[in-house]
Amino acid sequence: MTAPSSASGATPAPKPRRPFYGWYLVAAGSGIQLLVGALIEQSFGGYAAALTREYGWSRSALSGVYSVSRLLAGVLGPPQGWLLDRYGPRAVMRFGLVMFALGFMAFSQLNSLTMFYLTFTVMTLGASLGGFISVAVAVVNWFDRYRARALGIAFIGYAAGGLIAPAVILAITRDWRFTAFGSGLVILLLGLPLTLFMHRRPEEIGLHVDGLAPDEAAARRDHDVVEGRLESTSTTTDFTAREALRTRAFWMIASGHGSSLVVVSAVQVHLFLHLTGSLRYTDGAAAAVIGLMTSLQIGGQLVGGYLGDRVSKRAVVVVCMAGHAIALLLLGQAANAPTVIAFALLHGFAWGVRGPLMAALNADYFGRTSFGSIFGVSTMIVTIGLIAGPLIAGVLYDRTGSYAAGFTVTAVIAALGSIFFVLATRPMPPPRIVVSAVPDREK
Repeated sequence: MTAPSSASGATPAPKPRRPFYGWYLVAAGSGIQLLVGALIEQSFGGYAAALTREYGWSRSALSGVYSVSRLLAGVLGPPQGWLLDRYGPRAVMRFGLVMFALGFMAFSQLNSLTMFYLTFTVMTLGASLGGFISVAVAVVNWFDRYRARALGIAFIGYAAGGLIAPAVILAITRDWRFTAFGSGLVILLLGLPLTLFMHRRPEEIGLHVDGLAPDEAAARRDHDVVEGRLESTSTTTDFTAREALRTRAFWMIASGHGSSLVVVSAVQVHLFLHLTGSLRYTDGAAAAVIGLMTSLQIGGQLVGGYLGDRVSKRAVVVVCMAGHAIALLLLGQAANAPTVIAFALLHGFAWGVRGPLMAALNADYFGRTSFGSIFGVSTMIVTIGLIAGPLIAGVLYDRTGSYAAGFTVTAVIAALGSIFFVLATRPMPPPRIVVSAVPDREK
C-alpha cells in the first residue's frame, strides 16, 4: 500500500521550471545596448547638428571625428576579444561603461574641435568595451540552438534605443551640454548594475548551453540535421583564432559585414543633417523619421532571430544587403515624404534582420571557445566600413552641396557587398581534425 504523498492524499504539483538563466543575461545585455543606442549611436546626428549650429564645423569635420573614433575602436577589437575570452564579459563591460560615462561628462565641457575628437573617442571606446562585442560574446557562450534568437533579442536593446533617441535629440537641441552630462550619470546608475548578470559561461554556475543537458543537446542537434537545419546549427569543432583566419569564410563574412556598415554608419551620422538641412524637416519631424526606422529595426531583429535559427543565414543576409542598397538609393533621391518613409521602412527592417546574424554566423562556423578573439579581429576589419560610410557621404556633400552622390555610392557598395556573403560558405574543419572523420563535401 502506497502512503499518501501529503496529508490530504493529493499528489503535490510539480515545481514550475525556472527560466533558463541565459535569458536573464540576454535581457541585461539588451538593457546595456539600449543605453548605447539611445544616448550616442542613434543620437549622434543630434549632437552633430547642435555643434554645427554653435561652432559652424563642416560635415567633413563631423564625419572625421566619427571615423577616427571608429578606427581606434576597430584597432581595439582584437585585444578586446582576447580580454573577453580570458577574463569574461563582466570585467570588460564594467571598465568600458565607466569610460563611456566619464567620456560623456568630459564631452559636455568641450570648447574646441580637438576636445571634441578626444572626448568622443573616449566615449566610443567605452561604448565598444561595454557594448556590442562584449554582449555578443556573452550571448554566444550561453546559446547554441537558439543563438540567433538570443542575439536578436539582445540587440533589440540597441534598436529600441532608437525609439528613445528622438527624445534624446530633442533634449540635445535644447541644451546639449546638460544632456551629455546627464547621459553619463544614467550610464553609471543603470548600466553598471546590469553587468552583474554577465557570467562568462553557463558551466561556471552549474548550467549547460541552452539550458539543456549534453545528451539532450546532442539529440536535438541530430534532429536539426535531419530536418535540414544544418546551416543554422553551430560547428562541433571550435576553431582557434589563427585557424579561423586561414579560412575564406572568415574574410568573406568580415568583408560583407563591413560593406553593410558603410550604409549604417553613413545613415547614423548624416540622416538627421540631411533631413533638417537638405529636406528642411523640423527637428521633431526628423526625429520621427528616425523613430519609424527604429521601429522597423526592432521588428527586424525578432524576424532575423527567428529566421536565423531555421533557414540559411547567408541567404537572409544577401536579401538584406539588397534592401540596404535600395533604401539608400531612395534616400539619395528623396524629394517627398513617401520616399523618405519608404527608405525608413526598408533600411530599418533590413538592418534589424541582418544585425543578429553577423555574430551568429561567425559562431556557427567557428564555435564559441575562441569566439571573442575571432569576432574581435573581425571587428577590426569591419571598422573599415564604419569609417568609410560617413566620410564618403560627408566629403561628397561638401564638394557637391548634396547627399545624392554620397548615398548612391554607399548603396552601390552595399549591393556589391552581398557577393561576399554568397561566397561565405561553411569552412571545412581545421587540419588538426582527423580527415577521415570529415564528410566528403564534394559529392
